[in-house]
Amino acid sequence: MAPVSTLRWEDQHLHILDQTLLPAQAKIIELASVEAVWEAIKSLRVRGAPAIGVCAAYGVLVGTRDYRDKDSTEFRKRAEDSITYLATSRPTAVNLFYALDRMRAVLKRLPEETSAADCFAALEAEADSLYAADVAMCRAIGECGAALIREGTGVLTHCNAGGLATTGYGTALAPLYAAHEQGRRFQVYADETRPLLQGARLTAWELHNAGINVTLICDSMAAVLMRDQKIHAVIVGADRIAANGDTANKIGTYGVAVLAQKHAIPFYVAAPSSTFDMDTPRGGLIPIEFRDSDEIRKAGTVQIAPPTVPVYNPAFDVTPSDLIAAFITDKGLLYPPFDTTLRRVFP
Repeated sequence: MAPVSTLRWEDQHLHILDQTLLPAQAKIIELASVEAVWEAIKSLRVRGAPAIGVCAAYGVLVGTRDYRDKDSTEFRKRAEDSITYLATSRPTAVNLFYALDRMRAVLKRLPEETSAADCFAALEAEADSLYAADVAMCRAIGECGAALIREGTGVLTHCNAGGLATTGYGTALAPLYAAHEQGRRFQVYADETRPLLQGARLTAWELHNAGINVTLICDSMAAVLMRDQKIHAVIVGADRIAANGDTANKIGTYGVAVLAQKHAIPFYVAAPSSTFDMDTPRGGLIPIEFRDSDEIRKAGTVQIAPPTVPVYNPAFDVTPSDLIAAFITDKGLLYPPFDTTLRRVFP
């Protein structure tokens, strides 16, 4: 089975796979308004930095498609309002801002006299370009990282950075898909990734359906598997990578990196070019999203903690660059020292 398709733009309608329902139900829903796109990003119906960016780009089209017969000034205002609004959905994933900046730049390049219909067509072409670029970058990441997956390798993943987090092939899971396509046999350990269980609900579901050997573990089991030499590499995705290589990813990533260093296991970060934020010098400057306390107090709708107990719930943490063995990218494998390597590759 091929990697799953996350979203599609067809006949000027945006449809996504509602990931909040997985694995119990694989339901495709339409996002019929810019408000619905914002809600889908905020509520994690669509998630993963690359997928968020592409979805937001198409969200601008959803917000402007009823303005194609308006005058150009009114269309441009609606487009700018849609871009500004969508940018408030989630603060950490840099791909969101990258995609929206690309859409804004299209409007700025067009002459003022450009009709609303032609403005829309130019924005649609840009969103399609972002989609195609993500597909190509994820494929390149897979080809680059597949060599790291040798016969019999045990790989630990955290959260979900597969087809569900992108336009269909993945970042952290892309090397696994590529190695699988090349006929290599290996073992994946997917940690559950509390509190929202993206590893259990999404990664395990995705890899299992693709015919890749995957075993689900609790987050607290990783250290024992490393000690017992069941894990030979860790591959994670990223939501934002600072210029010095510090990497923001799903909460718990930092802890996995520390464990990997303790056990002399290489810790890799797989990410497309669009996730590298060269305007942010270091990880301490990356904005971290905090989410609703009931994500921890409840398991779905079941209360598992006192309803008024205080909760600390950051969605992401930052892994220092000195814990990262290499970045697996569409530009190749990037090794330390990252403060010079990244500047050379992403000037």
